[in-house]
Amino acid sequence: MYPTVDPITPTGISRRNFFRFAAGASALASLPILTEAHLAYADRPKFADPNKGIHIDANENPMGPSEAARKAILDITPRGGRYLFTGEEELSEIFAKQEGLSVDSVAPYAGSSEPLHYTVLSFTSKDRPLVVADPGYEAPMWAAQVSGAPILKVPLADPTGEARHDIKAMLAASTNPGVIYICNPNNPTGTCTPRSDIEYAVANAPKDTVILIDEAYIHLCDAPRSLDFVKEGKNVIVLRTFSKLYGMAGIRMGFAVGRPDLLKKISSFGGMNALPVTAVAAAKASLLDADLVPTRKKIIADTRAETLAWLKKEGYACTPSESNCFMLDVRKPGKEVQAALAARDMYVGRIWPAWPNSLRITVGTPQEMAAFRKDFTAVMNSNTAAFVAPKLPKRLQDHPHTHLS
Repeated sequence: MYPTVDPITPTGISRRNFFRFAAGASALASLPILTEAHLAYADRPKFADPNKGIHIDANENPMGPSEAARKAILDITPRGGRYLFTGEEELSEIFAKQEGLSVDSVAPYAGSSEPLHYTVLSFTSKDRPLVVADPGYEAPMWAAQVSGAPILKVPLADPTGEARHDIKAMLAASTNPGVIYICNPNNPTGTCTPRSDIEYAVANAPKDTVILIDEAYIHLCDAPRSLDFVKEGKNVIVLRTFSKLYGMAGIRMGFAVGRPDLLKKISSFGGMNALPVTAVAAAKASLLDADLVPTRKKIIADTRAETLAWLKKEGYACTPSESNCFMLDVRKPGKEVQAALAARDMYVGRIWPAWPNSLRITVGTPQEMAAFRKDFTAVMNSNTAAFVAPKLPKRLQDHPHTHLS
């Protein structure tokens, strides 16, 4: 059994401040839906002009929406005075048909962060823990704080090698977990968990446990998908997003895929509001662009391979990523290196307490990664001990997400 622990606390966000969001009867209404962007911003050494410097810290896609998606946004804008619910239905139908799903097993959301939080809120409690990998994406842990659920963090298996989810240890962590969260490929390591391990989790979890499989980065790798578990009626919810490969992080569109009864339960927490017509149109155009996924997958893979090869040549260990991010062992306190890079307007990802000497690096454009190599070399050849991340202004300490609304 792994101990109950607090979620990772980003810089400037204390447990006390977090619970200000969740106090009293309005706890669920005031719950911040944390995304990768929130967590990345909260952990930056300083708040920088987003138009200045290089930002490879939030697993964004610098290519942005595809040309077809941009055109769709322009074309739909004059009709933005209408709710256009039929667009949401058409989008769900297109995705369901492409994936061989029934349309009632697909629920569109403004990104995948909302259904992630709602799933944890729906199926965990003080008696039903959340089980996650460590290091892993922190957002579900914040939701578990609101539901009062214990958080059981299980170290990744083979951390210096494949760095994959330790499925058997995750199953052994609790006899009655509410949710077992599997991010595949994993954020922050970019590594994939074998299909056989995920099958084992689905087959051996307690009958009322929900396996939440976050496939935010699935388009970037060759790992088998998990939507077939939904077709088979398993206790599985799969999350998909348009934020990563499709380049729509700032536009917000995603899906929760699961049995209708599971989707109905999570919908009680939210997600029934009209979605932005621009996001729906862009997502539809993206799904209908047959060349988009393979083209972008190759661009990102080639840039990632070049960067990892260079780091290996320089003697640095990285996780064997199949995604648009990886963990880089800098062999010294990661906070120092992060702050030293930020002083050069090079913003890299945050540090996980389980791996304090590692930084998460997002794969940017080839030009951005060339600049990263130059700045990283300079920083690692210098004394980084003098670099300390400044504290957030008091206003942001008290209200850490208001500036992002």
